[in-house]
Amino acid sequence: MTSLLQDLANLYDKYQAELEYDVAPFTLDGKEVDTDTSPILMGVVNLSRQSTYRESVAPSLTDAIRRGKIFSAQGAHLVDIGAESSRADARRISVPEQLETITPVIEALSRHGIPTSIESYEVEVISGALDAGAQMVNFSGTKNEQSVYEMIGSRGASLIMCFTPGQTVRDGIPVEVKPDPVPELINHFGPRLELASAFGVRSVAVDPGIGFDYGNGLDPIVKMRHQAQMLLHTFRLRRLGVPTCQILPHAFDLFQEEFRTAEGLFAVLADIGRVGIMRVHEVSRVAASLRFTSTVAVEPGDQE
Repeated sequence: MTSLLQDLANLYDKYQAELEYDVAPFTLDGKEVDTDTSPILMGVVNLSRQSTYRESVAPSLTDAIRRGKIFSAQGAHLVDIGAESSRADARRISVPEQLETITPVIEALSRHGIPTSIESYEVEVISGALDAGAQMVNFSGTKNEQSVYEMIGSRGASLIMCFTPGQTVRDGIPVEVKPDPVPELINHFGPRLELASAFGVRSVAVDPGIGFDYGNGLDPIVKMRHQAQMLLHTFRLRRLGVPTCQILPHAFDLFQEEFRTAEGLFAVLADIGRVGIMRVHEVSRVAASLRFTSTVAVEPGDQE
């Protein structure tokens, strides 16, 4: 049995060429961010009570605004807002109902200078959120893809392009765990990035979708191992030329009553794998972990 250190050394030896690819900066709040040196933290506020991570649910408008302000104070660079759970069995939320809950949250946070993104696959929801002041679209599907890109490009917003097996995250098609999913992901995102560019989208990150549905038959430890490996292998997607966004898992079966600490640990793996945008529920814990990885000295003699 090899040690983690040996596994990391083998990973580097096999794919070190991928580390040499440059990735474009990501635009946030009107500024270009080099995500290699300054990873972006995206705090998640869910307006649906059926959301998988219950601790991220804001029961009311006041709670959602308060949560967004807290995330910003804890170190989040923007707040990602969604009105519909990504679970396939969750209740569908109509477009008017989504806009009714999302719009005042985005408007309020924007007034406080807190950048926001909208997590959706519905054109009307995305349009309404951008009108309300959202600066980024977390596009969880491929439904009406061309219309979405055209809208984002014309408004100068940023885009997170998610991998989902179906047209939307709600289609209930499980993510297939493969020995090496990276080549398929590169083939999936390549044409989509070209399409987005053709419609004027200038700031893009890709999300491999490790937080989406894996089906009920997958062993939770196998799922956790796959998610951890994907975080470490993220740097191999650099050949696409854009940053990568990843949600940080909470791995309940492994962490159990300490599951709220899990994202802090996975943040270390994400930082090693060069994840540029981290979508998180536990902002303070992840921010603390990133402060650690940015200051720790690995080689003897590096300290000043």
